[in-house]
Amino acid sequence: MEAVMQTGPWRRTAQPLGLQLLVASGGLGLILLELWWFLGASKPATLAASRGDGIQQITITVDGGYEPRRIRVRAGQPVRLAFHRLDPSSCVAQVLFPDFQRVLDLPVGDTTVLELLPEKPGRYPFHCGMNMVRGELEVVERDAPPGE
Repeated sequence: MEAVMQTGPWRRTAQPLGLQLLVASGGLGLILLELWWFLGASKPATLAASRGDGIQQITITVDGGYEPRRIRVRAGQPVRLAFHRLDPSSCVAQVLFPDFQRVLDLPVGDTTVLELLPEKPGRYPFHCGMNMVRGELEVVERDAPPGE
């Protein structure tokens, strides 16, 4: 490699090939870790508990994400989703259910309830106001086995 003399604030400096490969592979590793963290394999859906009055109910903790993130309910039965927000960031100040045309404001430290009556089986995404934190409401046939 030929030495090039440059002046000014933008001088080229030669780095060993091993260091270049280490930095590049470290950056790639961090990108892959981030992709796995946000888009990786999700947990199985949590089945909402049915109460004596036929309402399916589940509490969702909002703290850096939704826990549980995937919720399974039965079609044709009322659903009560209780969002308990712990995270003070403005990103999770709202939760939107586009397929049901519903928007909920979630005050910090409070539990806010959303009641729905999903009629058709399918997967219905929900997300925060900035569309960064996401979850899914999975509606199954009324007579589907719990684990399916």
